[in-house]
Amino acid sequence: MLSLKEIKEIISLVDESSLTEFKFKTEQGELSLKKEEQLVTAAPAAIVQAPQVQQTAPAVEAPAAPVATQPQETAGTAIKSPMVGTFYSASSPDVPHFVKVGDRVSKGQVVCIIEAMKLFNEIKSDVSGEVVEILAESGQLVEFDQPLFKIKED
Repeated sequence: MLSLKEIKEIISLVDESSLTEFKFKTEQGELSLKKEEQLVTAAPAAIVQAPQVQQTAPAVEAPAAPVATQPQETAGTAIKSPMVGTFYSASSPDVPHFVKVGDRVSKGQVVCIIEAMKLFNEIKSDVSGEVVEILAESGQLVEFDQPLFKIKED
């Protein structure tokens, strides 16, 4: 059986690594860690509960619930998030936004940043045209394939 100290060390190692999932099984129980939103949670069976460890029975993963997005009433090509992370419309709070409604963008132009696992990833436009709608707010968590912008192509 793993001690509380060993569980905490494993959580720390997984948190600092690029792993997104870790499973460990013994006759005494199972330890399962999965990173989501830069948090590590554990779902052990028959292991002492600790503050950052949540005790649950192993379960079959249910399909993810559909992500609620704003109605897509505006015509245009969507620029979608290539990852899960935090959306930022500017590189820092004291500088102008990369783009705003009415701006013209060209293919390959940076339109926002998404922070994932403490890395800032520039998101570039796939098309040239005019920004007609911004579908995410700065600081908001976005999901994979979630529409971020609507661009009216030239």
